[in-house]
Amino acid sequence: MKIEVGSEIEISFTLNGEAKTVSFDPRRSLADVVREDCGQTGTHLGCEHGVCGACTVLVDGAPSRSCLMLGAMADGREITTVEGLATDGVFNHVQQGMWDAMAFQCAFCSPGFIMSTMALLEENPNPTKDEIREELSGNLCRCTGYASIIDGVMAAIDNLGDAQ
Repeated sequence: MKIEVGSEIEISFTLNGEAKTVSFDPRRSLADVVREDCGQTGTHLGCEHGVCGACTVLVDGAPSRSCLMLGAMADGREITTVEGLATDGVFNHVQQGMWDAMAFQCAFCSPGFIMSTMALLEENPNPTKDEIREELSGNLCRCTGYASIIDGVMAAIDNLGDAQ
């Protein structure tokens, strides 16, 4: 398939439970499509090299660096951003756990940590602190010593248990 400079592609996907159809330059990242075309600016762009994790979203339930993924790759997929977690303005268990533990200072990294935690707890609802550290090791924070983030994940586990 030959793509002309300035041409656009159209894809359809589900974003935070809502069907979307978007046209854009095929060279754009998923992060740019989600932020600029869909208005979901909670997905943050930090390094734009996949190192910091601030742009992490869930793609079909798996954590993915949206700065490294072409927007075209979202066609037919289910994308969840941090905006898709709260229900009627009420935090979900991970967001509430992070809030309760005062896990973040500037909060720039928080969407990535929260989305990575969502994936972790979906796969392993009762991880050890070492498993949490390992799973979140791909996310960087320049403000905390990470202890409060681990505490936030532990609080999220408690919140999930309380909800059941």
